[in-house]
Amino acid sequence: QVQLVESGGGLVQAGGSLRLSCVASGSTFSINNMGWYRQAPGKQRELVATISSGGDINYADSVKGRFTISRDNTKNTVFLQMNSLKPEDTAVYYCKAIRRVAGFGFYPYWGQGTQVTVSS
Repeated sequence: QVQLVESGGGLVQAGGSLRLSCVASGSTFSINNMGWYRQAPGKQRELVATISSGGDINYADSVKGRFTISRDNTKNTVFLQMNSLKPEDTAVYYCKAIRRVAGFGFYPYWGQGTQVTVSS
C-alpha cells in the first residue's frame, strides 16, 4: 500500500505562485510515476503534470511554461511549483502515484486533494 499526503494549497491572487508537495509513505520502493491532477467544480479530473522515477516529465498544454513538477526520490516527495496562476487554475489538486507490483501489474494511489483557489 501507498499513502499520499498533499499540502501547499490555498488562496492566491491571479499572477501569484503556490508550491504543492506530496509525500508518499508505505511501499514507496515500488513507485514508478508520480503526478498531479486537478478537478474543478462540474468538470472531470484532468492531468496537470507527471514525472517518472527516471525523471521523464509530461505537462498539460494549459500549464506548460507556468508549472514545474519535480521529485525527490530520497524523500518520496513530488512537488508542483505553480507560477503565473490564473483563475482557471482553481481546482482541487490531487497527487497520484503508480506502484508496480512484479507479476501483478500497476496500481494507482491517490491523495486526498488540496484546494487551490485563484482570485481575479
